[in-house]
Amino acid sequence: MKQAFSEEGCSGLNLRHSYRPPVLRTPRAIGDWWHMSHTPHSIVIRNTQPGDFPAIIELSRQVYPFGPPYNEGQLASQHRMFPEGQFVALDSHTRDVVGMAATLIVRWDDYDMHTNWRDFTNNGTFTNHDPVRGRTLYSAELMVSPFRQRQGIGSRIYEARLALVKRLGLLRVRAGGRLRNYHRYADRMSAEEYVIKIVRGELHDPTLSYQLKCGYHVLAVVPNYLPKDTESLGWVAIIEWINDDVAKPEDYTGRDMRFEPRNRPATPRP
Repeated sequence: MKQAFSEEGCSGLNLRHSYRPPVLRTPRAIGDWWHMSHTPHSIVIRNTQPGDFPAIIELSRQVYPFGPPYNEGQLASQHRMFPEGQFVALDSHTRDVVGMAATLIVRWDDYDMHTNWRDFTNNGTFTNHDPVRGRTLYSAELMVSPFRQRQGIGSRIYEARLALVKRLGLLRVRAGGRLRNYHRYADRMSAEEYVIKIVRGELHDPTLSYQLKCGYHVLAVVPNYLPKDTESLGWVAIIEWINDDVAKPEDYTGRDMRFEPRNRPATPRP
């Protein structure tokens, strides 16, 4: 996942001091729309439509100036492969696209933990989408406009995405979370050391700290995920959120204890 927004809180959760399974607030369904009225400007989350592609391309230019934006071919392929897994956030007053998310279903065993974004998404086309064998929703993208940060938009997109996982009965969400502030510390610590300090609360990263508050766990720290990213220097934390509705005890095992907060158990009770 190439996630780009500042920490906004996550559905009112605070998992910093004690573990509680994430609470899913299911949006109020209006057809294929989810209306959210918890932000200063009312936000609507709905599935992406082809007419949204130009706005998404412009949004990606704003969010990722270090790399090429999405193109219409990639977005059309994503929509064709898995339309219900693509989301946009709209300002209900202006109808401007102020955020988006892109996902696909994968069979995780087909990939290595160190697989980069290009290979996980087949160069952003999602033609490797595997709803038959896959049990993992892979979060390939989440963007919020730089001009609409800290308005709860990212949290609303997260909720819609987790609602999809629940509805489809998938086991988990996994993603590559950008280590957005790592460039500020790279001269004095390794990326793994940086992540350990984040999960212990000794440092703050606007992306990873937010994801931890949302109930995600770090599985690994890998290089070269986004080689052109000048903020993360290519490094991401592979993160996971487990769907307690379908998970078995063994699905919570095998996590690297170095990446577990000291005040949160590594294996929550299913």
